Amino acid sequence: MGRGGEEDGQAERFCRPPHPRAGRQGHGQSMEDETPVGGWIAMMEARLLLGLDALSFLGGKGFSILRTEFARDADEAVQAAWRLGFPVTLKVSSPDVLHKTELGGVKAKLRGEEEVREGFREIAEAFRARRPEGRFEGVLVQEQGDGVEVIVGTLLDGQFGPVLMFGLGGIFAEVLEDVTFRIIPIERKDARQMIRELKGYPLLAGARGIQVDLERLEDFLLKVSRLIEDNPQILEMDLNPVFLSRGEPLICDARMKMGGPQKAAP
Repeated sequence: MGRGGEEDGQAERFCRPPHPRAGRQGHGQSMEDETPVGGWIAMMEARLLLGLDALSFLGGKGFSILRTEFARDADEAVQAAWRLGFPVTLKVSSPDVLHKTELGGVKAKLRGEEEVREGFREIAEAFRARRPEGRFEGVLVQEQGDGVEVIVGTLLDGQFGPVLMFGLGGIFAEVLEDVTFRIIPIERKDARQMIRELKGYPLLAGARGIQVDLERLEDFLLKVSRLIEDNPQILEMDLNPVFLSRGEPLICDARMKMGGPQKAAP
């Protein structure tokens, strides 16, 4: 699968449920304005956890992460690529960039040392041209992901509290907006329903010969639900993409809004 894995804005768009629905499907207003609604409030002192910091946090919580290294310059990027094995992907690393592709900050399927050096140069030049006052730290070097791409996200909804979002990535997310929502915590039956509600479910079920372990995908959604239950400081989280195959789901990129939610006083 190609391009959807680097579309950093997708999960952010689709993690905004438009309206409540019946049952356990949580659609409500976002906590963007940090106002208390329905008994929930997000504290103001929120911060973003991006890139390698977010991936390291999730790895420490037992999630499987696509192998990633940080490189400050082209030489370090080449060394990292040899350790990880070609092909690799380079992504801009900067606290001033959320949507990497819009900045020209992603170079995928680099198959040799010269391609890595050229990719680093192009990313650095694009950053300096479009963010002249920004902080360019270097790049993340990742092994090339493979499998079906999905997006998983969470948010703290003003009316319903924590909400889980799941959808197909790539062109399916862009064109079909193929996503589904549930209020956290979820049970296995909820995870199973979320998967089967998608328009693109046949793709996950092997319609195009792609093998996806659906039970492990259910486990992954349950694990994300438990993560949010156990870590109320996570206000929002975008995992985009997550690669699915016969093994454990692999998180390729992550963005987290940390702050420490609390129940509003009655």
